[in-house]
This record gives sequence, structure tokens and C-alpha cells, in this order.
Amino acid sequence: MGTLSPDKAVYVVDTTLRDGEQTAGVAFGPAEKLAIARLLDDVGVDQIEAGTPAMGGEEAEAVGLIAAAGLKASVMAWCRATAADIAAAVACGVDAVEISSPVSALHIRDKLRASPAAVLANTVAAVEFARKHGLYISVGMEDASRADEDFLLTYIRAVTAAGARRVRYCDTVGILDPLTMAARIERLRRDKGAELEVHAHNDFGMATANTVAAHRAGARFLSVTVNGLGERAGNAALEEVLMFLRHSGAAAGYNLAGLRQLCQYVAGASGRGIPAAKPVVGQAIFHHESGIHADGVLKNPALYEPFDPAEVGLERRIVVGKHSGKAALLHKSRELGLPLSEAALAPVAAAVKQRAVQRKEPVADGELAAIIREHLAC
Repeated sequence: MGTLSPDKAVYVVDTTLRDGEQTAGVAFGPAEKLAIARLLDDVGVDQIEAGTPAMGGEEAEAVGLIAAAGLKASVMAWCRATAADIAAAVACGVDAVEISSPVSALHIRDKLRASPAAVLANTVAAVEFARKHGLYISVGMEDASRADEDFLLTYIRAVTAAGARRVRYCDTVGILDPLTMAARIERLRRDKGAELEVHAHNDFGMATANTVAAHRAGARFLSVTVNGLGERAGNAALEEVLMFLRHSGAAAGYNLAGLRQLCQYVAGASGRGIPAAKPVVGQAIFHHESGIHADGVLKNPALYEPFDPAEVGLERRIVVGKHSGKAALLHKSRELGLPLSEAALAPVAAAVKQRAVQRKEPVADGELAAIIREHLAC
């Protein structure tokens, strides 16, 4: 089991095995959890949030297996702010804990039926208990995006003084936009307290953008899940965040060639398939049909592709359909060994368009070959 490397510009904290598994209907067995952890480690994730040991049974078994697997990544367990939860984590052999408590008035009042002062005192006590066991401590501030910012500052100062190394700013119900997220993180960073982590949910489709915005504003720890798994609409997607950071020059040292294998394995284990147009790893994101785009990609792929598909094990394809132009049809006809003449191009294009409209899908290579042969025979 590894530890966090010092002084990196960004740390990727994957919570697929904890928050990702909290997706309704998703359940990983210990062997699947260990396999996912190994794939995450191959990608180079800095810290793996392996699960919640206090659940006992197979959950604690899985966390223990991951902690003992000799991974390069730090292995973290999620805990409530109780000595019992932290003791369960210690028994599993992890090197880090995430101690989570609600911080918004809404959650403190309606979920815990407690006072802010009581919640803070309880969290400080939990941090002090974890510190005695030599653990790396992160404190999760549940519903931070709806909390009073003065209380947040008081909370951060107190848990840091007690021994927390970082705090997790949770946009628990995904209500923030990137500009607001950046402003919130910048204000908290001015206090120069603990390191900040961002944990963004995707209820309004903002999770990846909010995570990147928080990093730009000073949060060095980024919480993500594979394929964006997570409660309700999910969390920031590991593959999206990592690829954007790589291509914006903000992160290096991650093995992005392993992303697609990881995403495919998690898709199978979770029963949640990868949509064809899923950013970064979707099977069809480098398929080009429209005339202008296909013509441009054939001349220079960089015209319409933000990165090389080979980076994630995908392939570029020119497909033909309703919107295909001359360049795509000529290219595909040559690929099929049935080069079109200028005279045959227009009737073939018309037949392809008709077939695509009828079928509501691109024309397969075999069908295209048949159409071309029909018109070449005329």
C-alpha cells in the first residue's frame, strides 16, 4: 500500500468503490472491488477510497484485500465521525480515512437533529481519535455548497488544528456552476488552512466542469468516479477529468492508455453500460458522418478531434449516412475496393440518404458495397 506523494500539483482521489457503488442497484463483490482497485492503480490514481469498513462483512473484507494488495496508491476508508467507524477502518489496514459530517444547517437540523457546535465538537473528537492511530485524515464536509461560509471557515480551522490534513468540499446535490464553485474555493483558500478537495455531484450536468474549476481555483485534490457513477446523476467522471487535465497541461504521470479497460470493466461490474457518445471512452465519439467534418478529418484529424483516439484505445471511423458528403463516399468506396466515378456519386449518395432515413442509423459497409455495386452495374 502506497502513500500520497508530496507536493504534486493535482491529486486524483477515486471513490468508485464507495460513492460510485452507492448508485442505486450497483453492488460490487470483494473480487470485483480488488480488480477495480488494481486497474485504478495501473492508471495512476493517487488515492483509492475503498469503501466503508463499518458496514462489516464483505465490505470490510474488500477494503482489507485492497489495503493488503501492495498498490502504489494510498488506500482510504470512509467513516462517519465515530470512534467505532474509525476503529473498523484501522482493522482493515488502510493508511487514510475520510471522516464525514454534514455542515449545512439543513442537514444538521433535519438529518442529525443536532446543533452546529455539537457536530463540530464530535468531528474534532473523531479526528483526534484517528490521529492517535497515525492515519492520514481527510474531513468530508457534506452539503458544503449549502453551508454558511463563516461556519465552514470555523469548521476547517478546528478540524485542521485537531489533525486533519485536508477537507473535502462536497457539492452534495450538485447545485453549483463552475463560476460559483471557483469563487467558493478561492475564498476558502485565502484562509490558508487545510488542503482542499472537491467532490462534485452531477445533478445539473456540472460535475466535471465544477471539478476542473475548483482545481483552477486552488483545490489540489479531485474526487472522481469511473464512468461518473454515483448517487442520482452521479459524480465527476475520472476519465473526463483526467483527460482534460492532461490536455490542458495541468496533470501528467497518469496512464491514460489504461482508461478504457478500466471503464469497460466497471461498466460490466456495475451493469451500467458506456453510452456510445460518452466523452473520452464512448465507442462512437470518433465516428464522423457529416460532410464537412468527414472531409476535414480526412485532411487533418486535428480539425475536429481534441485528442488522438489511440490515447484511449479507440479508432477513427468515417461512417456514411444522411449527412455524408462527396469526400466520405469516395473514401469509403476506395476502402471497399469499389471506387466510385463522378457519374455514380450522385445516385449512390441519394440511395445512401434514403436508406439512412429509413433505418435511422448509418449505412453499414456491406449495405454500402451493395448500393455501389448496384449503381456501378447500371
